[in-house]
Amino acid sequence: MKLLITGDLVVNQPYNPAEMIDVSLIDLFAQSDINIVNLEAPVTNNISKILKTGPNIKSHHGPTLDVLKALEVDVATLANNHVLDYGEQGVGDTLKFCQSIGVKTVGAGMNLKEASQILYLDTKEGKIAIVDFAENEWASATETTAGAYPMDIIDNTRKIKEAKEQADYVFVIIHGGHEYYNLPSPRMQNQYRFYAEQGADIVVGHHTHCISGYETYNGIPIFYSLGNLLFTHDSVQPDWYKGLILELEISNKELKAKLHPVKQENSNFKLSLLQKDEKEEIERRVEKYSMTIADSDLIKKEWKSYVASMTKSYLNSWLPLAFIRSRYVFAILRRLPTKLINKKDLALYLNLLRCEAHRDMSEETMKNFIK
Repeated sequence: MKLLITGDLVVNQPYNPAEMIDVSLIDLFAQSDINIVNLEAPVTNNISKILKTGPNIKSHHGPTLDVLKALEVDVATLANNHVLDYGEQGVGDTLKFCQSIGVKTVGAGMNLKEASQILYLDTKEGKIAIVDFAENEWASATETTAGAYPMDIIDNTRKIKEAKEQADYVFVIIHGGHEYYNLPSPRMQNQYRFYAEQGADIVVGHHTHCISGYETYNGIPIFYSLGNLLFTHDSVQPDWYKGLILELEISNKELKAKLHPVKQENSNFKLSLLQKDEKEEIERRVEKYSMTIADSDLIKKEWKSYVASMTKSYLNSWLPLAFIRSRYVFAILRRLPTKLINKKDLALYLNLLRCEAHRDMSEETMKNFIK
């Protein structure tokens, strides 16, 4: 039995899969028994956006339907940071859309109880359980409101253990990571490995809009990011247009994994499997990332380098500068050297962020205020 798992899918413009998806890719999905994609944006006509940082995006109904049918998609994972972009109506519309076309969903719901439900699939090789959750970025469901199943290491672990008791295979699919960074942070690696220890038979990640590497930890494969599958939105990031399709073969209680590199044309988003030199180049990159992931010292070194490259941007986000709405004043003040930063005030922010008790209170206070 074969399954395919992909990264992000957003179709928000006219798109004819018969012309824009290569036949070899159509055949790959047709030959798979179960196809799983991350439906990254709500399928809705609602125009009311939620208040958030970053863009509010939505999928267009007709083209999305055409692509899902062309790829014979069976399951849409919905735990991601955009599923709530157009409010609870957008979540509800997306669930109804998928139901109307026979696509099963996991990872989102009209409240936390629904969003956290495990999806069970009965197959000839046994029962598969899918646990799907996302980092907490503007989309998390609550006990009374719709959204994605949020990352919560305690609750997620309980779900994995529950799934393990009921199913032969547990797939943990996570939407998280650092955009355009091709490696997991040490925290991510430690956490994903922990999920493997708790009963996951495979852990699969996406969200970063770039490909990453993989490892086998205590016999459990962990794929840190599959990148985009199809995302019809222009980007200056070259990796936006590259992705990985994960093929899983289950036979005689054994799970084997294989990656298929794909690309979108940056002019028209035509989607195809990579061939020859382009394929080999992506495969070399994946192996390079995987070698780094396997080396605890090297992954920490790369993380420190990435943090250094992002330090100024993140410091600016935490300083009062972030509250200045005039772009001219902002541009002038942003040039101030970091040595002028008041470290004592920054220490307060660090404590509010790092200390669990202060973080709980800060989060609730801010949520209530912006309502």
